[in-house]
Amino acid sequence: MRVIVAGAGQVGSAITRYLVRAGADVTVVDRDPAVAQRLGDALDVQAVVGHAALPSVLEQAGAADADLLVAVTHVDEVNMVACQVAHSLFNVPTRIARVREQDYLRGRFRDLFRREHIPIDVVISPELEVAHAIALRLSVPGALTLVPFAEDRVRLVGLRMGEHAAVLDTPLRQLTHLFPDLHIVCVGILRGERFFLPSGDDTIRRDDEVYFVVETAHLSRALPVFGREERIGERIVIVGGGNIGFALAQELEKRASEFAVTVVEASRARAEFVAERLARAVVLNGDARALDLLREAGAEKAAAVVAVTDSDETNILSALLAKQLGTRWAITLVNKRDYEQLTASIGIDVTVNPRDTTVSSILAHIRRGRIRAVHTIRDGAAEVFEAEALDTSPVVGTPLRELRAQGLVVGAVVRQGTVVAPRGDTVLRAGDRVILAARGEAVKRVEQLFAVRLDYF
Repeated sequence: MRVIVAGAGQVGSAITRYLVRAGADVTVVDRDPAVAQRLGDALDVQAVVGHAALPSVLEQAGAADADLLVAVTHVDEVNMVACQVAHSLFNVPTRIARVREQDYLRGRFRDLFRREHIPIDVVISPELEVAHAIALRLSVPGALTLVPFAEDRVRLVGLRMGEHAAVLDTPLRQLTHLFPDLHIVCVGILRGERFFLPSGDDTIRRDDEVYFVVETAHLSRALPVFGREERIGERIVIVGGGNIGFALAQELEKRASEFAVTVVEASRARAEFVAERLARAVVLNGDARALDLLREAGAEKAAAVVAVTDSDETNILSALLAKQLGTRWAITLVNKRDYEQLTASIGIDVTVNPRDTTVSSILAHIRRGRIRAVHTIRDGAAEVFEAEALDTSPVVGTPLRELRAQGLVVGAVVRQGTVVAPRGDTVLRAGDRVILAARGEAVKRVEQLFAVRLDYF
């Protein structure tokens, strides 16, 4: 498969890295020579310097033979025009574009992206994706990650282990015996800077980030096992009324009986805009780094403060001040990698990485064959797949213990709509939907096992 990735920023770099691991022939386009060359050298891919919407640049990047264009520059209009040029002049079969401006995505305006207008097959809105991801996490206290699979029959959940987790220092193989009625499998652990796929002999330690797959119907009973018993609570304070904060407030308002929302926005004009368009939320104008304003917003009694401004520093400081006032959970949007490593040690409960969320959304649409969904963990440290076994798939008839021997961890099997707890002697059948975790280097193995091809376009 030949792919052009327009934009060598954080999202473009992560997508390129994934595609290279999967064996694709990737060309990167970026206007900044240093950025393009750095990514080209790091991943051994061709790098083209230029404006991604120009026909001559796309031609130089190999658009005439490309199967896929992923346009993720920082400018919506460049991404849109690049898709138009790729379709009209080079007949590139599949085009994915990142579009941030919400006006393009509202109601009837979405018709703009039909084939007869601006032909984009998949439009990714990072702000909407991040807002939805945060809303999901608010349903589980302190969730670092919460991703539904198989029509939400199972979920991937990430939690940081505190001192009250019942599973501390217990070999994972004993979970089945200790909690026989729970369909739950630990598929990944981040310990310090080391991420690994655990074996049955591994134990969970305090301060580990633990990622597990659980049947959704069992989630409420599984949370106490990991030291989480309470609901998130009703009062939510959102710091930042930009696209993410506004979209999050709208989504939470749809659950009127569940959440009471207050939005704090520094810009008076934006605060008025948001207030006019929200039905029940309270909107305050001011700097959320001021304790008096946080008190007025109700941070002292809030279940969670969610800081999602466009400034990492403002997000971190306002969240820390809210924690000082008594907020139960502090959730912050952080773009800078260096800050991600810092936040947990200074008291931030959950860090949201918009890069991981956007990349996972794009990967879900670059699925191969019967791979239905892909979610990336910790900037590509591992991938969690939902894959369907075909009659001809090599994986059919294979006991799960053989997959574990190949470096794959199966978290759940969904068979004819029913979740089957995976055991070593569980044999996969045609039609099974399998949720499994793999390190980045094992992506090709997953594709081979589920009889998928890179030339599916």
